[in-house]
Amino acid sequence: MENLFRFFASWQSLFVDFLRIAIFIVMAWIGGLKAFQYEADGIVPFVTNSPLMSFFYKNSGKTAINSEGKTVPQYTVYKNAEGQTVQKNIDWHKDNRTYIFSYGLGSVILLIGMLVLAGIWFPRIGFWGGLLTAGMSVVTLSFLITTPEVYVPDLGGDFPTPQHGFPYLSGAGRLVLKDIIMMAAGLVIAADSARTTLKGSITH
Repeated sequence: MENLFRFFASWQSLFVDFLRIAIFIVMAWIGGLKAFQYEADGIVPFVTNSPLMSFFYKNSGKTAINSEGKTVPQYTVYKNAEGQTVQKNIDWHKDNRTYIFSYGLGSVILLIGMLVLAGIWFPRIGFWGGLLTAGMSVVTLSFLITTPEVYVPDLGGDFPTPQHGFPYLSGAGRLVLKDIIMMAAGLVIAADSARTTLKGSITH
């Protein structure tokens, strides 16, 4: 068992670099998807309900009457399911600046991923990449407070919905919660980059 411990301890630096690569893969993939209609549509509930980000959208705060005659947030009436392409919904999103914002957000996410990856060779750059990763995760985790869609709704059925609202996370909520791992990973990367930078300064 001691030999196993020594083996993993000796590979620590490589595992940290693997963590950098893993963050880059996630950031590059997710950031790249922001250029596509379905992904841009999918982030609307998070952005439009966020006090920090809602101003990016033209139609944030507006309401509409749904098919049941209820007054609801306007974005819910123009929601495209993943894989669905309804032209009137797409037109609404264009007017809402949904796609323009998504292009910008995707570029920022991709840039952060590249900074993290660059930390393998340039720890000072990697330090900022790690901090930005953690900071971005803080914003994402705030959606657990501001976005209704992260919790199971009470839609009823043959009998009342037994589990709804807090703390019953929906699929979107479970996805958001995982960002706490990204936050921790970003802080580990920043700390490792800072340690490497300080070590280099002492050596020189």
